[in-house]
Amino acid sequence: MHDPRLQSPAAARNRQPILEVLRQVLPERARVLELASGSGEHALAFATAMPGWQWQPSDPTDEALASIAAWREAAALPNLSVPLRLDVTAPGDWPQGPFDAVVAINLIHISPWAVAEALMARAGERLVPGGALYLYGPYRRGGEHTAASNAAFDADLRRRDPRWGVRDLEAVASEAERHGLALQRVVEMPANNLSVVLVRR
Repeated sequence: MHDPRLQSPAAARNRQPILEVLRQVLPERARVLELASGSGEHALAFATAMPGWQWQPSDPTDEALASIAAWREAAALPNLSVPLRLDVTAPGDWPQGPFDAVVAINLIHISPWAVAEALMARAGERLVPGGALYLYGPYRRGGEHTAASNAAFDADLRRRDPRWGVRDLEAVASEAERHGLALQRVVEMPANNLSVVLVRR
């Protein structure tokens, strides 16, 4: 029988470092919306580790939604919600909230800039005051790549879709500011990635 559960090597590698940052940023009890949840392994890991976090996974694709649902069914965690079909650029797809946190792991570099703009706008509307928007992935700083591997990854992304690419951290923070989100902290992560935490004023 076909098992719809996807497995991501990247998720296996980065889930513990990401969890450590999220634990510093979020209260023990929190309502969290995860965007582009992919395989669902992050949602499973974080909901397992933190029973006080009510974790709402989401994704726009059938394959990912089936995988998230299968992981959820196998784990039977009361704090892991049924996945939502959510296109970040479709305002009507977003649940009302409010949320204590919005989490987007490896999203804004593998999507058009319009996704980052929509993400900031909706997060600004749906986060509680003091709520966090958590972003994870590679970034340029001061207009420069932080590692040769990131430059190569950026070139590969742009070959796949010219609208994709590693973003400038300053441009992301500036777009966030327009929607009432202030850059609170940047944490260096394994494999030349960053955790970027923006907080709603």
